[in-house]
Amino acid sequence: MKIVIFGANGATGKILTKQALEAGHIVTAVTRHPKTFPLQDVHLNVMGGDVFDLALVEQAVAGQDAVLSTLGVPFSREPITIYSRGMAHITQAMKHSSVRRVICVSSSATGTNHETGGGFIFDKILQPIVMSTIGKTTYADMKEMETMLRKSDFDWTVVRPSGLFETETITDYRVAENHISRQFTSRADLADCMLKQLATDKYSRKVIAVATFSAQPSMLKFMLQEAFKEPAKS
Repeated sequence: MKIVIFGANGATGKILTKQALEAGHIVTAVTRHPKTFPLQDVHLNVMGGDVFDLALVEQAVAGQDAVLSTLGVPFSREPITIYSRGMAHITQAMKHSSVRRVICVSSSATGTNHETGGGFIFDKILQPIVMSTIGKTTYADMKEMETMLRKSDFDWTVVRPSGLFETETITDYRVAENHISRQFTSRADLADCMLKQLATDKYSRKVIAVATFSAQPSMLKFMLQEAFKEPAKS
């Protein structure tokens, strides 16, 4: 299958691109920093560009069978538009090229159920603080992206992970509609979940949650990672 990945140079995007190539897909990886993209393959086309550039997005989407987006930015108190404006350009390009399938990453924080099973301090104190302060503009823009897709007639799937962390391999993760009561999601699991949606319409026009159960990071390590996260080179 021919697929284009936006946000390909981010932490999840690189894993997704690698898994897609290993699965035999022909991949166009869109990144603002093509010179730093670490992967090379005969079936990989690295395209330099920004999702805010509609002409570039239309060029990237043309001729593809599906679009996958792992676009993301660090938390900020400033307004964020990469999710909504990025998806607006992606869907406009899809319409122009008659591409139907789009799979994108959102967050478990955009749902109405915020129970993670992480205990009182995490669920009732730490998580609400993040959602109402440094994460407020991020989650608002994600919700706008989700609303945009719901109102469209595309074959979309929104994938909501919980707190993202690294594992060496794909684990025996779980998927459910809308929500899973779990704190963390491995990026390898998230990428695998996204790719699996290409082969099924089970979750077409639905929101799904993906969570890792067999491994998890230490809470201290995770919080430090989020606090000192560098801007993604997507």
